[in-house]
Amino acid sequence: MKKSLRIIRKVSLVLLTAVAVIIACGCTKDPDNGGNGGGNGGGNNGNTYNGHEYVDLGLPSGTLWATCNVGADTPEGFGDYFAWGETTPKTTYEWANYKYCNGGENQLTKYCCDANFGYNGFTDDLTTLQSTDDAATANWGSGWCMPTKEQWEELKNNTVSTEQMMNGVSGRLFTSSNGKTLFLPASSGNTHVYDGYYWSNSLYTENPYRAWRFYIGPDGGCGMSYYGGRCLGRSVRPVRSAN
Repeated sequence: MKKSLRIIRKVSLVLLTAVAVIIACGCTKDPDNGGNGGGNGGGNNGNTYNGHEYVDLGLPSGTLWATCNVGADTPEGFGDYFAWGETTPKTTYEWANYKYCNGGENQLTKYCCDANFGYNGFTDDLTTLQSTDDAATANWGSGWCMPTKEQWEELKNNTVSTEQMMNGVSGRLFTSSNGKTLFLPASSGNTHVYDGYYWSNSLYTENPYRAWRFYIGPDGGCGMSYYGGRCLGRSVRPVRSAN
């Protein structure tokens, strides 16, 4: 009888450990378990870098896409919102508290290629975020960065995208020719409207108070947009190089 009880206790301990491991799985994993292959962007594919999961969609550039937004623990999680060029989330997003201006959209103090928008005529001709101003690099470490405009366009042009629900969250699923997928939640923060906005690291040079963003909308469309100022809070989906 005592021997049977010991066996039951051991089996119970194994089962409880297995359940704990399953619950712990998500977008953030042990950095020592990283691999070089690609899985599905729905999470739990086992390929990580700096403890964050990614998927290899077989894109021409070799870009690897994170399966979660910065600040999220699951693929459908909205995560944190960042103004363009800022690396910490805030409660309000407006020109009055934007890091790189002196109170207004035509008072820029960094990333300005037009004196008409610079503070006292300031220009620096920087058109891509430096690593110190990149929310992906700052929060996830070296090797991760915000996508360029071209990387967002590559994702759209080399996958088939469809509207999708994941665990009750609306979004868009991108399926590549190698069968791997990437899910982007409609992370506008407005629960009554299906839309989502994701920053690129690329300045919109025609009006430098704006930056390029990737948009997913209720009409089934997605693509690049530059409407809205740099001061607004948007989601960040990191990428990394295959090398």
